[in-house]
Amino acid sequence: MSAAGPASPPSLPAAIWVLGFVSLLMDISSEMIHSLLPVFMVTTLGVSALAVGLIEGAAEATALIVKVFSGVLSDYWGRRKPLAVFGYGLGALSKPLFALAGGVGMLVTARLLDRVGKGIRGAPRDALVADLAPPGRRGAAFGLRQSLDTVGAFLGPLLAIALMLLWANDVRAVFWVAVIPGLLAVLLLVVGIREPARAAGEPRSNPIRRENLRRLSRDYWWVVVVGAVFTLARFSEAFLVLRAQQGGLALAWTPLVLIVMSVVYSVGAYPFGKLSDKVSQTALLAGGLLALVAADLLLAWRADGPILWTGIALWGLHMAMTQGLLATLVAQTAPADLRGTAFGFFNLVGGVALLVASGLAGLLWDTRGPAATFIAGAVLSVAALALLLLRPKKPQAKA
Repeated sequence: MSAAGPASPPSLPAAIWVLGFVSLLMDISSEMIHSLLPVFMVTTLGVSALAVGLIEGAAEATALIVKVFSGVLSDYWGRRKPLAVFGYGLGALSKPLFALAGGVGMLVTARLLDRVGKGIRGAPRDALVADLAPPGRRGAAFGLRQSLDTVGAFLGPLLAIALMLLWANDVRAVFWVAVIPGLLAVLLLVVGIREPARAAGEPRSNPIRRENLRRLSRDYWWVVVVGAVFTLARFSEAFLVLRAQQGGLALAWTPLVLIVMSVVYSVGAYPFGKLSDKVSQTALLAGGLLALVAADLLLAWRADGPILWTGIALWGLHMAMTQGLLATLVAQTAPADLRGTAFGFFNLVGGVALLVASGLAGLLWDTRGPAATFIAGAVLSVAALALLLLRPKKPQAKA
């Protein structure tokens, strides 16, 4: 009798694929609108650039606050799916309001509803991925969901460009089409996911009581700190678009910047997620930071030609190598019954870091020039790499 070979890793449950396609559909819907929204606000509604910044800042701040509370509630309730459905549902219901908006008031309402929906669904959805995935395949699970999500992030702008060309720049018509994939995302989530039940007799406990927060280990808080420093080094992708425009890219084609970045991100996220289940997670995070350093240096050097596009592609590679892995580390280092809370705090700290990073990037852009913005990003990336190498030990999984 021949010796049995090594056991193959368990396959990913179908529910992980369903969650990935839910993210894909909602991202198509959202990015069809977001890729056109700044132009729509300024040219159609007559909104100033300052007002655009205030609206976007208020919307993102709202999402950050809501993420913590939705994660905590999902842990206390012991249910993830209802909150995810509610969050995706709010996102879908906000889409017609963009098309109907005749002034700033309705547009702000739509934007805030959209971000509240994102805040509500984010932490419970990520906790649900961790609950559904086999422990040894969490990296692959988060990588797959992130990959499909990012497919939507470039299909949405592509579809928006095509419809704008077809319908002679009728922005409102494009917004109406965006309603369809949003509603399909909610329908797929409702019928396609069966959530694991809470263990019988398991007591409810306030996740943010002191004794529960003490169960979030040093390994978990190290992941939060590393994730925040990573985010400080990676400011908003809007600065990639501005850099390409500065290099002479026509306004109508600026969505290509995010499309190129998202294609690389999407193609790489799942393979790197699978790889993170097999190799040193610290080494993979370090590789992602080196890719970001290279991207920043190239973008500081040139604003056009192959140098620009290589820098944008490396930016997407960095995202593919690190974003799903950071989510995996949160799942590994948090107790199962506190995963929603853990993702909520992780997303909150990362979101605040992104706001700070983008503000710093804008200040440097205005006072020192675009090259200084990207050089600062490279310096912060090196600082993040140094922090990472101070703690090379791989966090151990918890039940």
